[in-house]
Amino acid sequence: MHEWESPHYEPSLPVSEKSNPLTRDIDRASPSRIVRMLQSCDAEMFLKETGSTYQMLLCDKVVKTMMEVAELVELILKEPLDSLVVLSGCGTSGRLAFLVVSGFNKALREMNHSEVYEYIIAGGDRALFSSQEAPEDDPHLGMRCLKKVCEGKKRVLFIGISCGLSAPFVAGQLDFCLRHPEVFTPVLLGFNPAHQARNESVPGCTFTFLNVVQRMQVLANGRRAFLINPSVGPEAISGSSRMKGGSATKMLLEVILGAAHAAAFSHAATTHHLLCKKHVCYLGWGSLAVLGLIDASECEPTFGAGGCVVAHGDIQAFISGGHRALNNNEGSIALMGPQFCISHEEFLLHVLPTLDDQDTVILIYTHTDNVTEVMNVAYRVREKMSNLYAIYHRADGDGAGLHDEINRLYMSTLTFSWPLPTSGSLQHMWELSTKLVLNAVSTGAHILKGKVYQNHMIDVQVTNSKLYRRATHLIQKLSGHPEAQCEEALLKAIYQVDHLTEDITSCHMTTHTATGIERTKVVPLTLVSLLAGCSFDDARSHLDQEPIIRKAVEACLQ
Repeated sequence: MHEWESPHYEPSLPVSEKSNPLTRDIDRASPSRIVRMLQSCDAEMFLKETGSTYQMLLCDKVVKTMMEVAELVELILKEPLDSLVVLSGCGTSGRLAFLVVSGFNKALREMNHSEVYEYIIAGGDRALFSSQEAPEDDPHLGMRCLKKVCEGKKRVLFIGISCGLSAPFVAGQLDFCLRHPEVFTPVLLGFNPAHQARNESVPGCTFTFLNVVQRMQVLANGRRAFLINPSVGPEAISGSSRMKGGSATKMLLEVILGAAHAAAFSHAATTHHLLCKKHVCYLGWGSLAVLGLIDASECEPTFGAGGCVVAHGDIQAFISGGHRALNNNEGSIALMGPQFCISHEEFLLHVLPTLDDQDTVILIYTHTDNVTEVMNVAYRVREKMSNLYAIYHRADGDGAGLHDEINRLYMSTLTFSWPLPTSGSLQHMWELSTKLVLNAVSTGAHILKGKVYQNHMIDVQVTNSKLYRRATHLIQKLSGHPEAQCEEALLKAIYQVDHLTEDITSCHMTTHTATGIERTKVVPLTLVSLLAGCSFDDARSHLDQEPIIRKAVEACLQ
C-alpha cells in the first residue's frame, strides 16, 4: 500500500486534493530530478489493485463500466438520427472534451458519417484559451448550456467530467439529466471515490454534488446512469488536476469512444482492447498544438501565471491556422482580446519581436505535418533568438527527409519514434505523450521560478469556490493556525484591508471569489501576514523585497 492510500493520511481531504508523498521536496529538486518525480507520479495512474480502499484505473469494475458506456456510444453511431453524445467539463476537463470531440468528429467526417459529438466548456470558447473560473460555480448555467446543445434531440448520452467530483457546473447538468431520463443517460467521469464527492450546497440549488452521485449510484445497477471514478493518486502538485487527472481523462475517453468506433465500423466486438519573467512559447500543428493551448491556458489559475497571453504570458501557445484550424463552436474570438490571438502569424508579428535569448520557443509537430512550413517558422525564430527546441513524432520506418536539416536549427530535439499500432490510434499516443511532456515543462518551469512550496501551488488564484477552499486549507496546513483565523486572514488579503467589516464577513463566498479575480499573490500575502504577524501592507512590502514567493514564505516559516 502506498502512503497516500492509508485512511490516516490527510484524512480530511479527497484523493484529488491530497499532497503526494513522492514530491514533498520537489520545490528543492534539480530539473532532472523534477522530471523523475513527475514520471513516478504519472506511473501511479497504472497501479494494480492491491485490495486497498480505492479502485484503480485498470480494475475490472472500471473497465466493465467503460465498455458498457462504449456500447451506448456504439448504438448512437449506428443510429445517429436525433441522437447526441455530449462531453462537458470545466477548465482542463472542458478543454479535453473539446480536443476529444474534435478528433472523433473529424474521423466521422472522413467516413462521410454524420457528426454525433458535442462539447461544452464552462465559460464558452474563451475558456479554451484563458481561465474562466466563475462559470464553474454556476449549476444553472450548466443546465442552460446542456439544454441548448441538446435541443430537439431524443436520445443523449451525457458524459460529465469533474476530476474532484466537485464542479457545480457539471453537478447541475447531471441533475438535469436525472430529471429527464426519457432523453438523457448520464455518465460521471472523475477520480475520487463516490463518498468523497463535494457535500456542500450548490449555489441556488437544493442538492449537493454528493447527492447527485448517490442518485446515480442507485440508477447504476439498471444501467440508467454510470460512474467511472478510479483513483489515480494525488497530483504531483497538490490539487493540480490538469496533470494526472487530465491525462487519465483523455485516456479513458479515447478508450471508450475508440472501442465504440471499432465496434460500429469494423464489426469488432466492444472489448478490453521562469525567474527573470521570461517566456516559453509553444508553436504547434494540429491536435498537438491544441494540447499546447490547453497547457498554456492552465498556468494562470494553477500558478498565478499569465497563460496564453500575447506579450506578457509566462507560457504562451499558438496553432498553425489559428481559429480556422480549431473548428471550435464559436469560431474566431480573436477580437475579444490579445489572449485569443493564437495563430502562428500573430506570434511572428506581435510576439517574436519581443523575445530574446532568455526566452524559449518549442515547436511541436509530427512527420505528417507540413515540414516545409515547420522549417520556415524555425528559420524565422532562429533569426531572432537561439533558444529553439522541438518535440517531434514519427512512425518507425519514416524517412528523415527535411527533418535532419531542420534539426540543425534546434538546441535539442525530443524525438518520439512509434511502431505502427495493431489497434488504437497513433494520433492518440502522440497526443498523450505530448501532454505529459508539456505538463512537465510548464510545471518544472514554475517550480524553478519559485511558484511551488513543498508540493503545493503557493500562488494559486482564489477565483472560485474550489480554489477558495483549497487556499484556506493550504494556509491552515502551512501556518498551523485555526481554520477560522486562516479564513479571516485570507479575506483581509482579498479585500486588502487590515480589519474586516461586517459587510465583508456577511458576504457569500461568490462575492469573495469575484473580488479575488482582481487580486494577485493572495495566498502568499495571507501566509506572510500570519507567520510574521504583520499588517497587509508590511506583508506586501516583504514579498516585494523577495519576489521568489517560495523563498519569502520559507523565510517566514523559519
